[in-house]
Amino acid sequence: MFILIANIGSTSFKYRLFSMEDEAVLADGKIERIGTANSAPNYALAIRHCIEQIAGEGKVLARLDELSAIGFKAVHAGPLSGTRLVDEAVLEAMEEFSFFAPAHNPPYIAAMRAFQAELPGVPLVALFETAFFQGLSEAAVTYALPYEWKERFGVRRYGFHGASHRSASERVINLLGRNNLRHISCHLGGSSSVVAIRNGVAVDTTFGISPQSGVPQGSRVGDVDPFAVLFMMKKLGLQVEEMAAILGRRSGLAGISGVSGDVRDLELAAEKGNVQAQLALDVFSRAVRHYIGAFFVELEGVDVITFSGGIGENSSAVREAICKGLSALGLGIDEELNRTIRGAGEISTAGSALKVLVLPADEEIIVAREVAGLVGNLAAGTHSTCLTMRKA
Repeated sequence: MFILIANIGSTSFKYRLFSMEDEAVLADGKIERIGTANSAPNYALAIRHCIEQIAGEGKVLARLDELSAIGFKAVHAGPLSGTRLVDEAVLEAMEEFSFFAPAHNPPYIAAMRAFQAELPGVPLVALFETAFFQGLSEAAVTYALPYEWKERFGVRRYGFHGASHRSASERVINLLGRNNLRHISCHLGGSSSVVAIRNGVAVDTTFGISPQSGVPQGSRVGDVDPFAVLFMMKKLGLQVEEMAAILGRRSGLAGISGVSGDVRDLELAAEKGNVQAQLALDVFSRAVRHYIGAFFVELEGVDVITFSGGIGENSSAVREAICKGLSALGLGIDEELNRTIRGAGEISTAGSALKVLVLPADEEIIVAREVAGLVGNLAAGTHSTCLTMRKA
């Protein structure tokens, strides 16, 4: 079974082709800055270029009909979640919830429609980022808002980065040889989230109804008192779309620092004495510590903390800032290991009461496995178009 995984960004298209018999990567590639002069003008042509690279004479696949499915790490379709065949109902649900994921849903919808046009005979399958959080309790997902909003409009907490957190959970279970773990997974990057996981199942998350919530993001706000937003809308005479743009593109670490939302830029600026850049880093580290402390209580203790994502995997300074504030939990971090680690490994001290690991996420294989499961299920004669995430 050959499965192509399409990872869609706001202006980028990355792909990875898997042979699912041994989960080998047969081909991969990327096209960035879609829509600019030196790149593909749109997703349709970017996808056509991808197809030309993987199928045909002398290519990995002799024919396009060897593809079993195309998989997507889709973000948000509200209450519609799990692993699903992409049809009009799925696309319409994604369009309805695009307000909450304006940087993610529109490019995914465009790419899915382009694939439908280019490869009409190949099934498209979406694994939604919300799927890992389908087991959250009603108390965990319910906002203190009029309850009918939840029932009628789907206003509730959902959670995102599901493939990354699931990847971290499965790797920890395999590394430690047990699944009865209390695990806090920190996916820290341009978009960041922290998740509490018990026995391989997510029980709480920092994200809410949108990826604009939780810890501060690179350019997205994170947690904020809604009355601060309403006050500034009134003060500045802003309309909803104008404020949404500020919260989604001009806030977060970039909004605090006035420099950048990229931690690498902030660390350089802070080293040169930029006070606001240092403040942005401090706000970020404090927010992650805050949620780790809350999830320590939620899980009634912690066995392991993992770091993944661009910041989590590469910024020793951020990991140190977060972990130094957690000694009360019995956590000890080895400063030398933390500073020198490259790739996966442990950075906690031998005497630490809990393990701290850096684990690069492999989201694509998580998506590929779910896609293979659904396609195999359909081939076996099961007619359901949706599978929920398997629990570890």
